[in-house]
Amino acid sequence: MNEIDRRAHPAGMRLWHWAAPDGWRYRRADWPQSAGQARGSLMFAGGRGDFIEKYLEAAGHWHDAGWNVSSFDWRGQGKSKGDIEGQDIASFDPLLEDMAGLVADWMAANPAPHVIVAHSLGGHMLLRLLIERPPAIAAAVLIAPMIDVNSAPLPPPLARAMAGAITAAGFGKRGLWKAPLATAPAGSKRQQVLTSCVERYEDEAYWWEQEPDFRPAAPTFGWLRAAYRSARGFTPANLKRIELPILMLGAAGDRLVSGPAIRRTAAFLPNAELEMYEGCAHEILREADPTRLAALARIDAFLDRRAT
Repeated sequence: MNEIDRRAHPAGMRLWHWAAPDGWRYRRADWPQSAGQARGSLMFAGGRGDFIEKYLEAAGHWHDAGWNVSSFDWRGQGKSKGDIEGQDIASFDPLLEDMAGLVADWMAANPAPHVIVAHSLGGHMLLRLLIERPPAIAAAVLIAPMIDVNSAPLPPPLARAMAGAITAAGFGKRGLWKAPLATAPAGSKRQQVLTSCVERYEDEAYWWEQEPDFRPAAPTFGWLRAAYRSARGFTPANLKRIELPILMLGAAGDRLVSGPAIRRTAAFLPNAELEMYEGCAHEILREADPTRLAALARIDAFLDRRAT
């Protein structure tokens, strides 16, 4: 595999803008193979607060493996921010509309087989898409998917009730934490929650310096209430109807998303495989090499079997 510069756009990657169904301006990236050389097309959907450049290294791995690779910045993030502040959204439904339109356009413009790899919030939205508007893709990979928020030390029912009550009381725009992310250097609690790899963690700060819009604001209580409401659709009955081959990867000690919820979801999906990693944090594909490379190899093997 070719080594990629995590702090530079690779040659051949096209950055452009796509209009969502309601006209929202989305930033997208397409990194195609040479004409006629692709084994298929892979879309990556990042998590809350992510942006295309955070996952250039993973994109490079898949591109080296022969895939056309595409990615995007979610509404309200990166260069798709628009006028949303602090991830203050009342509902995840617009994100579902965005993803449905984006996937449809991507599939029409790129050769099969089509696969989607989604992390955290991206995994949440992809699972909703598979339940509500399933696209004809070959396979999906959900990495540390936000099936449910890790509310520890609060029990989930109390956390849901608090998010609803605080938002209903008129404080939905209040951030869940006060400290700006710019003050969370290597060694901080934020780094420990995201990845044990200092070098990859510092890549994010590098891109923040290059593009201030990449720095995310804190999610709000309104965002949290919207996340809980969106997750109501992940019922056993709905999950059991998804026949698509799915690989789920999780961090056993994840402090952002619920590991038990990932395990429960995998048990209900009729055609799912599950791998839980010990000793790593939330951003599995930006972890130290032992975990990161193991996860990439697991994804490669899955796609070799399921997306040919």
